Amino acid sequence: MSNTKINASINNTRRRQRRMTLLWIVVVIAVIVTLMYLGQIALLYVLATLSVTTLLVIVALADFGEARRETQPAPFDDAAAIGDRQSVA
Repeated sequence: MSNTKINASINNTRRRQRRMTLLWIVVVIAVIVTLMYLGQIALLYVLATLSVTTLLVIVALADFGEARRETQPAPFDDAAAIGDRQSVA
């Protein structure tokens, strides 16, 4: 497969994902506006609570192990010793 075909495939995938995201946004906005129009504020409150809870669970379960492995250990910091006027050797 040539490089241009790979790039075209990647661009098509990105466009498809972008369209799907926009579709979800439009659907969610339509549901919210409809519920507001019908006066279902209690249901909106429940949906908002469930949405925030779901987001928090997703973040809590996210695998950040890869990021931890790539970080460098913190350099030695002798700021506390300087602040206490201790000699640093």
